[in-house]
Amino acid sequence: MSHRPSPVTHAGAVVRRPSPWPWLAPVALMIGLFYLYPVLDALRLAFTDAALTSSDENFSTRALFAVLSSPALPTILGNTVIFVGASVIGQTLFGLAIALLVVRGERNNLPGMLFLRTIVLAAWVIPGIANGIIWSMLFSESPFGAINSVLRILNIPTVAWLSTPANAMMSVVIANVWQGTAFSMIVLYAALRAIDPTLYEAAAIDGARAWDRFRFITLPQLRAALLVNAILITIQTLNTFDSIISLTGGGPGRATEVLSLFTYNTVFYNFDLAGGSVLSLVLLLSALALAALYARFLPREEKR
Repeated sequence: MSHRPSPVTHAGAVVRRPSPWPWLAPVALMIGLFYLYPVLDALRLAFTDAALTSSDENFSTRALFAVLSSPALPTILGNTVIFVGASVIGQTLFGLAIALLVVRGERNNLPGMLFLRTIVLAAWVIPGIANGIIWSMLFSESPFGAINSVLRILNIPTVAWLSTPANAMMSVVIANVWQGTAFSMIVLYAALRAIDPTLYEAAAIDGARAWDRFRFITLPQLRAALLVNAILITIQTLNTFDSIISLTGGGPGRATEVLSLFTYNTVFYNFDLAGGSVLSLVLLLSALALAALYARFLPREEKR
């Protein structure tokens, strides 16, 4: 039996709720035009032999089987898991630490909190290509490399930041975490400011230590914000390839080539539009699967 929303009564008169469709229709139209249509077009291209060098398109499953059976795909997916996992963990931890520092400083009226937030946000507004170039100069193994120059001054052995596979992956993760931490800081800073201060006052009266207050008050209150932040930065990191191009180019070998960069190279270097469409769908399905996994842990409102 279906349940329709009952009309609202006011002073004996029946006032029906307005339909939401006049407000939702423009949003649905924009989503369909700018998001749904490209996805459907990519799905269509995935079952063709389309290429950037040819205007002919014929139905074919060649690209689908070629991409899914590619010997490079397991390596690419492994790189993607490491890059996304390390970046999400790093951005969340550093973002939470900075947000806690800023909120604590503001509550104690410490000077410089606005300056600290501005410095963190400055990294976020830098384009990905510029971010990669900045870190390539810092990680450079040539005599002018900033980090290795400092290590030489301190008589510490220099590090092959970009020429060995393990160090190269660590380098791209550091660059991505440095740029993306600001977003996590903003989300978690807003959530921290929304926590009722009386909870901490009551805990302090009961003799709770700082770690106990963080564990039993702060973290439970931040659960929804942490999960939403994880969803957003996971999707963002899955689509990151610009800073990797300018930092390592995906090398050495394929050590830092992630799924988004592999898709870019397939389309714009191999001119394989069909193969790139298949990879873009794999990227989309991965993002949706991870978002759905995170969403399962979001707190649910209790039914009344």
